[in-house]
Amino acid sequence: MRGFLASSIGVTCAAALALPLTLPTTSHAAPTPAQESLPGSTQSLPLTPAPASRAVGTPQEQGLQRRDVRPFSLVGVVWDDPDDVLHGHVQVRTRTTGTATWSAWQDVETHNDDAPDPDTPERTSGHVRGSTAPLWVGDSDGVEVRVKADAPAATRAADRTGALPKGLRLELVDPGDEPPPQGAPADGPRATGLSAETAASSAVNAELAPLGALAVPALTKEATEDEVIEARGGEPDATKARPYVGARPRIITRKGWGADEKLRERDFAYTKTVKAAFVHHSASGNNYRCSQAPSVIRSIYRYHVKSSGWRDIGYNFLVDKCGNIYEGRAGGIAKPVMGAHTLGFNTNSMGVAVLGSFGGSNPPAAAVNAIAKLTAWKLGLYGANPRGTTYLKSGGGNLYRKGKNVRLHVISGHRDGFATECPGRRLYNKLGKARSSSAHLQGR
Repeated sequence: MRGFLASSIGVTCAAALALPLTLPTTSHAAPTPAQESLPGSTQSLPLTPAPASRAVGTPQEQGLQRRDVRPFSLVGVVWDDPDDVLHGHVQVRTRTTGTATWSAWQDVETHNDDAPDPDTPERTSGHVRGSTAPLWVGDSDGVEVRVKADAPAATRAADRTGALPKGLRLELVDPGDEPPPQGAPADGPRATGLSAETAASSAVNAELAPLGALAVPALTKEATEDEVIEARGGEPDATKARPYVGARPRIITRKGWGADEKLRERDFAYTKTVKAAFVHHSASGNNYRCSQAPSVIRSIYRYHVKSSGWRDIGYNFLVDKCGNIYEGRAGGIAKPVMGAHTLGFNTNSMGVAVLGSFGGSNPPAAAVNAIAKLTAWKLGLYGANPRGTTYLKSGGGNLYRKGKNVRLHVISGHRDGFATECPGRRLYNKLGKARSSSAHLQGR
C-alpha cells in the first residue's frame, strides 16, 4: 500500500496516452484457433433493410427476422462510424434456450456516449465503432431485431435525413462459463498457475491483496487511514489529524468475476489523479440475479472490447443490485486508471456503473450505499470531498466544447457531463444521498 499513491500520481496523462495500442482482432474478423478456444463468444450478424423502408419519404428500417443462433445472453447493435448517432429506436425479442418461448419486444437504449474521449489513442485506434447500450436477456438461442430511424423532422437539425448509420450489425454475446464461487478463497490463499495476462492485471493490486485473489478484502476505517498516511510518507499517529477517507470496501477483482484477460489491450493507461466520480447505469436491464452479475459483467466487457472496439471494459467499477462492488478496467483499483465511461470527461475521473436500468425503476438501497462506500474510499485517496465541486477540462462532447473548464459535482451523474438519460432519472435523484453518505463515511 505504501507505494500505490506515489506510483499512481507519478504517472502523467501524457505518458499514459503514449502507451502503445495493440487491440485484439475484432469480432468482425475471422477468429484464429487461439481465439476460438477462449471462453465466451460473440456472434456478429449484419442487419438487412426492411421492405417498407425502401418506400420514398419513409424512415429507414433494418432488422433480422426470427433466427436460430448459438446460445447468447446479451445483445447490442453496432455500426461503422463512432461519430454517427443512431436517431431512432432499437427493439429485440429473444427465445429462451431450449424452449419455444419468445419474449415481448424490448427496447435497447441507443446512446453511444459511454466512450473513449475524442483525440485519444483509444478513440483514434481505428477499432472503435458506434454502439447502442448492451441489453442482458439471459440464456437465449433465438433472436429478432428491428431498427427504425426517427422521421426526419424528429431528428436534430443537422441530421434531418432519417438515415440510419452505415454498417449496422447485431452483436450476440455469450459470457462463457461462471468463475469459481465467491467465498472464503476470495480473500485467502495465493492463486497458482495464473496466465501472464491475469498475473499482470492482479499484480497492480498486489499491495492490497495476494496475487490472484478473487477479491480485495475490506479494511476498517482506521486501518485505511493508516495506510493512506504511510503511502504519503508519514507515520500513523492517533494524536494528529487523520485523512478524510472512508473504509476500503470489499471489491471483487477481475479474476473474481472471470475476466478473460486475453481480450483486453495489454497495457494500462493512467491519468494524473481522481477528482470526480461519474455514476452510470449500465442500461442492460434489471432482469438478472446477483449470482448472475459476473456473467453480466463478462458480457459487457466482451461487448465493449470485441463489439465496440475499446481497449477494455469502459467502467472503472461496477455495482450490482445487492451492493457488491467489482473492479472494472484493469490497472489497479487504487490507481487513477483512465476509463471510457463519460465521453469528454474520462481524464482525472472514474466511472461507476450500477448494473441495471433506472429511468423508471428505483435503484436498490444496497447499490446506492455501495456507491457511497466506494467513493468515500477512492475519492478519499486523492483528497476529494464527495460533497464538493471540482473543475474538469472537457475533451469534447455535446454539452461542453473541447478545452472548456467545467465545474462539476465531485460525485456527478453521467448526464452532468454529456446530454444523456444516464444514469436514469431515479438513480440520478439518489446522488444527493450518495454524496452526503460518502462524505460522512470520510469523517467530514
